[in-house]
Amino acid sequence: MFWLNGQPADSISLLDRSFQYGDGCFTTLMTAHGKLCQWNYHKQRMQSCLNALLIPEPDWEQVERWLTVATKPDSLAGLKLHISRGEGGRGYSSTQVTTPNVTISDFAYPMHYLQWREHGVELGVSQVKLGLNPHLAGHKHNNRLEQIMVKADLDRVGVLDGVVLDLNENVIETSMANLFWRQGDVLFTPDLSMSGVAGVARKRVLEYAQQAGIVVKIGQFDLTQVLRADEVFITNSLLGAAPIRAIEKQTFPIGTLTGRIQEKLFP
Repeated sequence: MFWLNGQPADSISLLDRSFQYGDGCFTTLMTAHGKLCQWNYHKQRMQSCLNALLIPEPDWEQVERWLTVATKPDSLAGLKLHISRGEGGRGYSSTQVTTPNVTISDFAYPMHYLQWREHGVELGVSQVKLGLNPHLAGHKHNNRLEQIMVKADLDRVGVLDGVVLDLNENVIETSMANLFWRQGDVLFTPDLSMSGVAGVARKRVLEYAQQAGIVVKIGQFDLTQVLRADEVFITNSLLGAAPIRAIEKQTFPIGTLTGRIQEKLFP
């Protein structure tokens, strides 16, 4: 089902700027037994993106109520929260735009994620490179054409997911998750100040690492550095954390740190 500004809906205006220009942002939340998971983290990421785009924030208490109404009672399910700048105005200027539109949709939990979490997944490497955009990097804005191109490339070669690099050959993420790897006692993850999406699960892992005294290095790394890792895992809000068994021909064991993070953050 879909809800538009709290009301059941099956359509939205063609003048909505998300349709016209991709002018907005979104997040996907997991729900468990009828409860929202990590709502405050998702709200913070939406606030950050809306502020970057200069889109007025909605009444967050009201949005939370709308999300609660849309939540399924299933043991696991998902919700997509989408906010556009609203309707009105021709051209890029937003001076004649009305109030933002809040769209919510529900969906079934991807059950194959449970298998990925337990048994791991193999990654390819996308031939599509991400551009550099410091104004939008880190945000999950509605312009996702690069990710569509990445996914099309991975579908073409028949892999479920893949490592994505930027134009400078730095590792950034996968097509649908953030990327971590451990070498020795150090946990590594890419810097996302120029490309990529900084996910809620990524933030939680970084917070846990700080609390647990795990040394973390965030920076620019090429693929050869990842391939030397002792263990690799990916994260997103629905998946939690899943071990990586291989990147192309390089294999990895399912590591103990991945297990710890799954147990502590994503039981």
